Amino acid sequence: MKFLVTGGSGFLGINMIRELLAKGHTVRSLDLLPFDYPEASRIEAIIGDIRNKDTVDACMAGIDIVIHTAAALPLYTEKEIFSTDIDGTRLLLESSLKHGVKRFIHISSTAVYGIPDHHPLLETDKLQGVGPYGKSKIMAEQLCAEYRSKGLCVPIIRPKSFVGPERLGVFALFYDWAKDGRSFPMIGSGNNRYQLLDVEDLCEAILACATLPENIVNDTFNIGAKEFTTMKEDYQAVLDRAGFGKKIKGFPAAPLILILRVLEFFHLSPLYKWVYETAAEDSFVSIEKAQQRLGYTPKYSNKQALVRNYDWYVANLKEFEGKSGVTHRVPWEQGILGFAKLFF
Repeated sequence: MKFLVTGGSGFLGINMIRELLAKGHTVRSLDLLPFDYPEASRIEAIIGDIRNKDTVDACMAGIDIVIHTAAALPLYTEKEIFSTDIDGTRLLLESSLKHGVKRFIHISSTAVYGIPDHHPLLETDKLQGVGPYGKSKIMAEQLCAEYRSKGLCVPIIRPKSFVGPERLGVFALFYDWAKDGRSFPMIGSGNNRYQLLDVEDLCEAILACATLPENIVNDTFNIGAKEFTTMKEDYQAVLDRAGFGKKIKGFPAAPLILILRVLEFFHLSPLYKWVYETAAEDSFVSIEKAQQRLGYTPKYSNKQALVRNYDWYVANLKEFEGKSGVTHRVPWEQGILGFAKLFF
């Protein structure tokens, strides 16, 4: 089949493209950034904006399945988040329907659940986005539901935060401290359960939505790791891998969250509200629906996913050292947290 992967130059995009190529599919990528990976000669890479109707229509010609991974992440401005994650998604859905695309697989987020009062979270639970990113993801899902009613098959995937080879972003902060032999502070005791996800497992779930019968996949699915313990124990696996004998150190949540709110307000920290407000709380979803309907069988536990990502980070450090930005492809600027590292 011929796939269009939006955000193909991003972290999920490149991992998904590699999976598709391994399965013998044809791939077209659409991204604002150049596709500068070794697979460039094996795909059709288009540099363009999902908010541009002419670009979207040109990219949609001959496509069987769209995998929509493109998004403006939480460190973008509110205007960019809403125009990309809502308006861009609307244009893609409209064009998919017009061009007779068979399926439009939308990658949403568990951020749509906000800060919940119970666990595990089910696909039928109330949606309450925190901040522009969470709200935009809810509105994008509403658009997907609208186009389902028009006859388009639109599987929606809500992944937990996912890691693996090529993932940097906020996780690079943790890996940087680990490689330099530093302990790492945690909001709260760290005894809360916080589910993650390996990108390889996410790609398998997406492939299932691309290949299983339409009546099975035209629905919404939570995707996350099956095996996870506490944040303190899972993240300690990376410090153990680094080999300096350092430890995860818990701090009282309330004063630390207050400090992080102030730092975010003055743009001195890369941590945004949904990250620090939920870091001390349980955060996990039920994957039972995906297991039963999609045959989803995750290979990696939280610990394995984090260590696999850390190993890639250390092995490829020279390629991105000194770089920073607001996407998952580069480390996020640590701001004042880089100074705090000196005390750990």
